[in-house]
Formats: sequence, structure tokens, C-alpha cells
Amino acid sequence: MIGNRLKRSREALGLSLRDLEAAIHGQVSAQAIGKYERDEMMPSSTVLLAIAKALDVSPEYLLSEQEIELVGVDFRKATHAGTREERAVEAVILDHVERYLELEELFPGADAEWVAPAGPEFEIQCIEDAEEAAEALRKLWLLGMDPIPLMAELLEERGVKVIAQDLPVSVSGSKAFVRRNQGPDVPVIVVNEHHNGERQRFTLAHELAHLVLRCGSLDEKEQEKAADRFAGAFLMAKEMMIRVLGQHRTSISLGELAELKKLFKVSIASLVVRCSQLGVITRAVYGRLFGQIKALGWNGPSSKEPYLLDPEVPQRMERMCLRAVSEGAISESKAAELLKLSVRELDRRLMGQFA
Repeated sequence: MIGNRLKRSREALGLSLRDLEAAIHGQVSAQAIGKYERDEMMPSSTVLLAIAKALDVSPEYLLSEQEIELVGVDFRKATHAGTREERAVEAVILDHVERYLELEELFPGADAEWVAPAGPEFEIQCIEDAEEAAEALRKLWLLGMDPIPLMAELLEERGVKVIAQDLPVSVSGSKAFVRRNQGPDVPVIVVNEHHNGERQRFTLAHELAHLVLRCGSLDEKEQEKAADRFAGAFLMAKEMMIRVLGQHRTSISLGELAELKKLFKVSIASLVVRCSQLGVITRAVYGRLFGQIKALGWNGPSSKEPYLLDPEVPQRMERMCLRAVSEGAISESKAAELLKLSVRELDRRLMGQFA
């Protein structure tokens, strides 16, 4: 039956039932489409083809019997984000991960399975405990103390599916698990593709915290603060920060912080917060620096601070798809469908023309 997939694909595009009726030029009514989604009726082959075209999916996708669902969804959003926006994001996540998993099945053994870290270091009782948890995860993953060059790539190597999507402005990111018929649950982190690289990297580290920390008695607000503390410690390891900055500083210039930003790939504001957390600067210096940052407009989503990073674009799925085409495992048209590209654009990428 096509009900779940039809509804998911429609919601991924933000379409109402009447919108879809109009998109297929009234071949059937909105009421009939609603019955398809409830599996009370099946469309004719002609109507199925029209619906698939309107939703930019294949008829085979709508007819597939593979079932997956989203569990543990946690949106980082403004308070005015609506249910319809959330449902659209959830539909996009499921659609993307299903295409991703289909691709991984072509290469047995190539899929990275998520293993949640165990141990008392990840059971935190206060916000400050997140610092030790970040250090423990760096040690477990053999990362050393050096800055992390590519957060999205690191997480995908560890079995976390990273998706950059055209999210509503009110949604900065989300974390969820995809549950399927066979196999373990798959963790997913979504970032807003319109955010700069600094913000995306911090969102990835923040959502990673929600995947690994067991917060005990902390309330929701404290859990968010602990996730922020974890993110800062994971991206800016204590040992490296003190090595490049010194144990205590009476003053730090914005110019020096801007240069350090190139090393750690975080915002200047995040560097100031981290310096304060580690006791490198006093509260007075912290307040003075933040005053300068706000005066220059270097805080918030529209920050114009120096050396803004390009967004981190997850690459693993596309690499696997291009490999599958090169090895003859799938056709170019199938690869284009999996990547949501035109065949012409896929050809360009196969030729190494990415501009």
C-alpha cells in the first residue's frame, strides 16, 4: 500500500491535499488523495504516475513495501515553529535516509554502524560534567587534541547520517533516529543548509551531545546548556586551547581570536565563551569582548565576522552514488533519483564539473 509514502512525500514538499490535487490538474479530488493516504483506495496507474511526477518521486518508490519511521525527534527551533513545518522536516529526513540506506545496501560492509559510547563518563549529573564527556569521546574516537577539520565527515564515519536541508528559518537543526524493519536504529542529525559553517559545526557537536550524554536528573534547560558545553569542549579541546592561548590572559584582541578561528573553525563568540569556561580570561574581559562583538554585528545568524566558513556539505552519500555508477551497480537515472538531481547535473558531477 502506498499511504505512508504518499503522505510523507507530500508533506516533504509542504503540500496540502488540495495543493496536490491542483498539481495533478484535478485528475482526482483531494478527498480521493486522502483515501489513498489512509490506504482506503489505490490510484489507477495513470493517477499514480501523475502523483509521482508531481511529488518528484518514482512510482516504484511509492509502491515500495519497505517501512521506516522516525523516533526520538528533537527540533532545535524558535518557539513559533509550527507543526506543519516540523512534519515537513520529518518527511524530508525519512526520504533522505531511505535513499541513503538503499545506496549503502549496494556495498555490503561499507555502511558505518553507530555505536553509542558506554561508560560513566557519559552519565552526567551537572553541566560541567559535559566537559569530561567530550574529552572521553575524543579519546574513544582517537581524535587527540587537534581541532576537527570536518565535523560532518567525522560523524558520518561513525554511523550518523548528516543531512543539510532547506529548513524553515525557525528550525536550526534536529536530531532523530530512523527505525526500520531490519537492522539497528540509524541516528540522524539535520542542519540548516543556509547557516554558515561555524553555526553548522556547533549544531552538529550540540546534537552529538544529545546522542551520547545520559543526563540523569538534569531538566530540559540544563540539558541544553550541557549540550552546548559538550559542543564547545569537543570542538575546542582544553589542552589545545591552553597551549595556543596560555593558562591566563589579562587581555585578548579580536584580531588574535579571528586568527584562532581559522584553526578551530568556530565563531569568535564561541572562542570567547570557551576562554571564559577554561578560566583563561576573567568575567570582566569576557564582558568587554562580547560588547565589542555585538557592536560589530558579529553575533547571531547574520554575523559578518571575519573569515566566515562555507557550510559543511555532507559528501559520503554522493561519493557512494558516483562509485555505484562507475562500477555499474546502478544506472545514471537511478543515481540521479537517489541524489535528487537531474541526469544532466549528475553527468556534470561524474565529469568533475561541480561549479
